[in-house]
Amino acid sequence: MITGIILASGFSRRMKRDKLLIKVDGESIIERVIKACINSKLDDVILVYRSKEVKEIGEKYNIKTIYNKDAYLGQSQALKLGINKTIDGSDYMFLVGDQPFLTPEIINILIGEYYNSNLPILVPYYNGIRGMPMIISSIFKEELLKITGDKGGRDIVEKNIFRGKKVYIKEEKIGMDIDTPEDLNIIKYK
Repeated sequence: MITGIILASGFSRRMKRDKLLIKVDGESIIERVIKACINSKLDDVILVYRSKEVKEIGEKYNIKTIYNKDAYLGQSQALKLGINKTIDGSDYMFLVGDQPFLTPEIINILIGEYYNSNLPILVPYYNGIRGMPMIISSIFKEELLKITGDKGGRDIVEKNIFRGKKVYIKEEKIGMDIDTPEDLNIIKYK
């Protein structure tokens, strides 16, 4: 079993507005990520949010939503909230809420590669650059719950790189996340 945990409680400081609500091809970025998740082979989807508008979009698709009252403490808080809401024994696919070109097909490829590898970690590489979403086995639950600050599971991935599967995806656009106004300009031309 794999639960998708969408980390969507950041402050969009570099964007200077809630980037998750920005429309790409007529839909908000967060809605595109949610739809990719619910139309994939993920067994469950959890949305960790900060803003009311993001919560409402999650509820529209009838997925579990968790308010991150401690979002100011960094991404680790969202990660922990999501993990604590999963069914025991479920592995975790960590997704970011600002990846508008993620598709159900890519999620399914990652899930298939994860199961076929028998390794506890899977990380996608887009055009040679490490990206998201990553899958981490529940055997790392206690380590994940000890993470603090504005980081996710990357330290665990780096410490256990020999236990991880790398999946190379040619289309860089799929792995692109939107952090700055410049990123928005780039996607207009991709």
